[in-house]
Amino acid sequence: MRALQYLNKYLKKYFLKLLLGILITIISRVFSLFAPRLIGDSLTAVENYLVDHQGDLVALKSLLLNNILIIIGATLLSGFFTFLMRQTIINVSRYIEFDLKNEIFSHYQRLTQRFYKNNRTGDLMSRISEDVSKVRMYVGPAIMYSINTVTLFVCVITLMFSIAPKLSVYTLIPLPLLSLTIYKLSRVINARSTVVQEMLSKLSSFTQETFSGITVIKSYGLEGNTYKNFDTLALEAKEKNMNLAKVQAWFFPLMILLIGMSNLIVIFIGGQQYMNGEIEIGVLAEFIIYINMLTWPVAVVGWVTSVVQQADASQKRINAFLDEPIEIKDGPGVEVAVQGEITLEDVTLVYPETKIKALNRVSLKVESGKSIGIIGKVGSGKSSILQLINRLYDPDNGKVLLDGHDIRDFKLEELRSHIGNVPQNAFLFSESIEDNIRLGKRDASEEEIVEASKKAAIHKSIKKFKQGYKTLLGERGLTLSGGQIQRVSIARALIKNPDVLLFDDCLSAVDTDTEEKILKNLKEFSQDKTTIIVSHRISSVKDADHIIVLDHGKIIEQGTHQKLLDLKGSYFDLFNKQQNEKEY
Repeated sequence: MRALQYLNKYLKKYFLKLLLGILITIISRVFSLFAPRLIGDSLTAVENYLVDHQGDLVALKSLLLNNILIIIGATLLSGFFTFLMRQTIINVSRYIEFDLKNEIFSHYQRLTQRFYKNNRTGDLMSRISEDVSKVRMYVGPAIMYSINTVTLFVCVITLMFSIAPKLSVYTLIPLPLLSLTIYKLSRVINARSTVVQEMLSKLSSFTQETFSGITVIKSYGLEGNTYKNFDTLALEAKEKNMNLAKVQAWFFPLMILLIGMSNLIVIFIGGQQYMNGEIEIGVLAEFIIYINMLTWPVAVVGWVTSVVQQADASQKRINAFLDEPIEIKDGPGVEVAVQGEITLEDVTLVYPETKIKALNRVSLKVESGKSIGIIGKVGSGKSSILQLINRLYDPDNGKVLLDGHDIRDFKLEELRSHIGNVPQNAFLFSESIEDNIRLGKRDASEEEIVEASKKAAIHKSIKKFKQGYKTLLGERGLTLSGGQIQRVSIARALIKNPDVLLFDDCLSAVDTDTEEKILKNLKEFSQDKTTIIVSHRISSVKDADHIIVLDHGKIIEQGTHQKLLDLKGSYFDLFNKQQNEKEY
C-alpha cells in the first residue's frame, strides 16, 4: 500500500468528515447488536417457562413484546445510521476523486512537449479516468466496509467472550486460516491488477488512435487489419481480466466455507455445552446469530483486500505521471511594459526525446514592431525558434530575451499573454467556430470576431455555412478544410491583439491569391507588432523587414529579400525553383 500513501493528504483534508463517518458507523453497529442478545434472552425465557414453568404467561408475553419492539426500533436506527454512514464516507470518496482528477489534469497541462511525445493519449485518459475510479473505491467503499467490519468484529467478539469464553475460542479457530488466505491471494491480485490496468491503457490508446485516424484507415482499406489488431488486443485484455477474476473468485467461496466451519463448531461444541448444562439455549442461538452476522463482513474482507490491491496498482500508475518533473516552470515575474523586442543569444537546442540538435549557436535580434521571415528546408530548425520564444522548450545553451529580459524570468501566463501563436499543425476544438476564435480573447464581441475573421480571409467562407459562426466543428476541426482550419487559427491569434505574432508555416494549405490577401491584411495589422513568419515558401516571407535562411540549425544567410537574391546563394536557388514551379 506504499503507493496509496500519496492519498494521505486528501484523507487529512477530509479528516473531520471521515471521523464523523467512523462515529456514525460505530453507532450503527452498536444498534445492530441489540437483536442477538434480545433473541437469546427471549428463547431462554420461553425455555424456562416451557421446561421449568418459571414465571407466568402474562409476564412472558410482556417480555417478548418489549423485546420485539426494541429489536424493531434498534434495527430501524441501525438502518438510519447506516444510510448516514454511506452518505458521509462515500461523499468523501467523491470529493477526493474530484480533487485527484483536478490535480492530475493540472499536472498534465504543465508537462512539456517531451512528455506528450513519449506517452499516448489513450494512456493519459485511462489514468485520469479508470485508474482514479479504482482509487476512489479505496477511499470510499473500502474504508467504509473496513471500519464497519472492524467495529463489528470488535463488538461481536467482545460480547462472545463475555458470554461464553470457551465456545468463543472454538468458534474463532478458522480466523487465522482466513488471514493467511487473504494475505496469499492479495499478493497475486496486486500483480494481476497492475497487468490488467496496463492492458486497459493499451486498449484505450489503440481505440483513440483508430478513431482519430479513421480517414486514413478508410482511405487505405485497413478496416479488416485494424479490426484484427483490435480483436487481438481485446482477447489479450480478456485473458488478463480472466486471470484476475479467477483469483478473485476464490475469495467469497473461501470466506463462506470458513464461516460455515464456524457455524458447525458452534452447533457441535455449543450443543454439547448446552446438553451438559454449561450454557443456556439462548446463548447457543445468540452465537449462531453472531457468526452469521460476521458472514458478510468476513466476505467483505476479501472484497476490500481486492479493492485495495487494485487501487494500489492504479495509484502506482498515477504516481508515475505525477512524479514527472515540471521542466518549464514559472519565473519570478517581470514588471515591464512589453514592447516586443526578441533576441536570441547563442542559442542551442537539442530535443531530449530524439537527441537531434535542432539549433546550433543561433543568434538573432528582432526589433520591436519589425517583422522577420525564417525560411529553410524541412528539419532546418525553423519551428524550433518559435517554440523557444513561446517557451514550449528551454534552450540547452544561450538565452532568449524579450525586451532585454530572459523569458525564463517571466511567469508563463504573463509571457504567453503577449504572444499570438499560429502553430504549423493548427488545432481546432470540437466547439463552434466563434468559440474557437474566442479562445484568443474570451470576452470578444461578435464584431471583433468578424473583424478578425476578415483579416484572416475566412469570413466569407464561414458565412456560407448554414449556421455561420455558430457552426459546430468535428474533432480537431475536421468539418473544415485544411486551409480553413489555418485561417480560423490565424483569426484566433489576431483577435488576441498581442505584442508578438508567431506564424509557423500557417499558409501552406491556402492558395496563392488567398495567401497574398492574408499577408496584405497582416502587414496592415502588425504595423506596431513584432512579427515572425516561418515558411517554406518565399512568397510568405519576401515582404518581411529581415529574412534569415536556416540549414541544419544554423543561419547560413540573412538580409532583405533583394539582398538575399543578390547573394545568389541558397535563397536565390530556392526562389528560382519556386518561381519555375509556379510558372509550370
